Amino acid sequence: MDARLTTIAQTCLVGSYDNSMSFPDVVAAMVAAGFESYFVDYRTNTRTHYLPSGEALVLPNPEDDGPVSELFDGAAITAAIRWAQSGAADYTYAAFSRRVAEAGCAGYLASLTGRRVVYFGRSGETYTENFPQ
Repeated sequence: MDARLTTIAQTCLVGSYDNSMSFPDVVAAMVAAGFESYFVDYRTNTRTHYLPSGEALVLPNPEDDGPVSELFDGAAITAAIRWAQSGAADYTYAAFSRRVAEAGCAGYLASLTGRRVVYFGRSGETYTENFPQ
């Protein structure tokens, strides 16, 4: 992956954790750069960025989001998503990540082209959230 795309992916990752970029900001920057999706793995604390060509870039998350609970709690994951979408003053991506991991989310795939995020648990449970219109 070229240096420009690596810089964009790293900027989006760090911007999520330091709250300088919202989810819509990250999506816009990554779409403009040509990425088709990214995958967050809470068990390995990594984020993988994918291009349509099949190229992938794996970056370490700047923070450890904690252990992933064994049981998948879809209601708690949905509540965390609604909190993220609410614009609440106390929202941070790091806190969101800890909440969903505690609710059994092992990771998620953000499909930029499909305009949805698929959250999944350790036993294969899933919850799909479409991008707001």
